[in-house]
Amino acid sequence: MPQTLTSPDGTTIAHQATGTGPALVLVVGAFCDRTTTADLTALLADAFTVHEYDRRGRGASSDTAPYDARREIEDLAAVIAATGEAPFLYGHSSGAMIALETAASGAPVRALAGYEPPYTAEGDPDGGSTELLERVRALVEAGDRDGAAAAFLAGTGAPAEVVAGIRSGPGWAWMCRLAPTLVYDLTLANGGRVPVERLARIDVPTLLLTGGDSPPWAARAAAAVVAAVPGARQSVVAGQGHGVAAPAVAPVLQEFFGGSR
Repeated sequence: MPQTLTSPDGTTIAHQATGTGPALVLVVGAFCDRTTTADLTALLADAFTVHEYDRRGRGASSDTAPYDARREIEDLAAVIAATGEAPFLYGHSSGAMIALETAASGAPVRALAGYEPPYTAEGDPDGGSTELLERVRALVEAGDRDGAAAAFLAGTGAPAEVVAGIRSGPGWAWMCRLAPTLVYDLTLANGGRVPVERLARIDVPTLLLTGGDSPPWAARAAAAVVAAVPGARQSVVAGQGHGVAAPAVAPVLQEFFGGSR
């Protein structure tokens, strides 16, 4: 059973710790909760005490309206405080945005790695656009979770046949259950713009990762973040797309965080 903590706005955040060693907090992206990282945690738990948490509105965590991206930074800062030390951070997709913003806010962090934060550039799928945000928000408010999840996938570049295949798969009900939180993921994308001034405040070792098989936007977004964060560097995880496999990314994280101790 997870433990719980209370974020500053009163939201209950569920979290759990596994393993031994320095603290490492995992921050998930769209369509994910703390159970999503179980395979990665299993590969890292011999070297780190891995902290997983349910972002607000997911899993065993509660939610508080209205949504504000700053509340997610407060949530992660509360999880960091619960570790009792300055932890390592690893965020995937929109979770990478939360990790970056939280480090920029001054929360105590030893080092952070982010995999494909979905900022966008001209000509890329509009995964960070206000148009997609408003389209998904309207569908969620209308109670059409199926439509919201499908619109999100299509708007972030998935071909129609891929969306159709996902909708017919066994995980679609899970994705629809989490559809209201897609509004949160899109809000975090900052309209697709890298928050250069905020990220320039990060003063810890920072690694931006992209998949070797990912579309070109991922490398462009990572490069823009690297340009904003002092001393940051970029690396490619060969053979991977946006949904990076745990066995592919775990050794990269072990090497990076091990070298940051």
